Amino acid sequence: MEISEIQSALAKLADRLAHFRGSLDLESITESIALNEAQMQEPDFWQDQSKAQKLISENNRLKEKRDSFLALDKAYEDEATALELLREEPDADLQSEVEYDLADLQAKFHDYEMALLLSAQYDDHNALLEIHPGAGGTEAMDWGQMLLRMYQRYAEMQGFKFIINNYEPGEEAGLKSLSARIVGKNAYGMLKSENGVHRLVRISPFDSAKRRHTSFASVEVIPEIDDSIKIDLDPKDLRIDVYRSSGAGGQHINKTSSAVRITHLPTKIVATSQAQRSQIQNRETALNELRAKLFHLEEEKKRQHKQELKGDQMENGWGSQIRSYVFHPYNLVKDLRTGYETADTSGVMDGKLQNFVYAYLQWLLSKENPE
Repeated sequence: MEISEIQSALAKLADRLAHFRGSLDLESITESIALNEAQMQEPDFWQDQSKAQKLISENNRLKEKRDSFLALDKAYEDEATALELLREEPDADLQSEVEYDLADLQAKFHDYEMALLLSAQYDDHNALLEIHPGAGGTEAMDWGQMLLRMYQRYAEMQGFKFIINNYEPGEEAGLKSLSARIVGKNAYGMLKSENGVHRLVRISPFDSAKRRHTSFASVEVIPEIDDSIKIDLDPKDLRIDVYRSSGAGGQHINKTSSAVRITHLPTKIVATSQAQRSQIQNRETALNELRAKLFHLEEEKKRQHKQELKGDQMENGWGSQIRSYVFHPYNLVKDLRTGYETADTSGVMDGKLQNFVYAYLQWLLSKENPE
């Protein structure tokens, strides 16, 4: 690598560092840390242990936010100093070291940016994912199955655990509906980009005339809630049905009525589980999913009310088409929100979604912090 190339790469990092600095208010963060630490020194600080723990957690989060930026800033300054020495006194060994450190610094910038992009509330939670094929019979159900495989592959690549809670197979092929739990750090933050309607255009394998078909499937992704979030369920508001499991689930299926479907009567929200052998386990899984759905519903209501007060244009988030997958007459997968696209359709269907995820997170950040 030429010295001019190293200089150019470092200049790009300087621009990114300035952008990061602009998104932070270091003075305000430092002031908040000082105020929090002053409260921690108060004699009655531990009288309310829950409140104390929340303040400590918040302070640790602020310190991590500040310190991670300062560490990145120092690493950049060290590299800039090394480059200046190299320019003054060219040396092969020093240049090799500078190039190595540059690659390491670029990786640190990427990690920092991902941490910044995944800093929204609930991003670090597990994710609950559902797939519902649209109208179109076998075509749409097969498309739902293809999406399931895509997400399973993506989860595997990210080191996430993909657990199917409920699977209803189609009559001829594919699936009627699917609910799953994706377990791993930032699972929701990564997968929230998938929330919406996915459109497929291809030559149908089920059409003897080999005509082109368009299929739709909706994907719903919400964060799994933990014990810190309390959602009270009145038993009078619940209808609980048990039935025999079907589809993927093991040899025990169809032998016992272990599957559980819970309907929240006031909202008509349904949660289903048939993944476990035990009816009790399936009931608990379905209840946890129902709590997450009700919590998400309340969060959506708050968000929409805030948008109405601000006069923002409302978006049809659950029903909007977000991505188009074209297999014929050409190969293209395009995200309609970010504009990111690729001709590697087979790679995408094999789980290579990270570029779409990254583009979506950057797009979200740009909406929250418009230039």
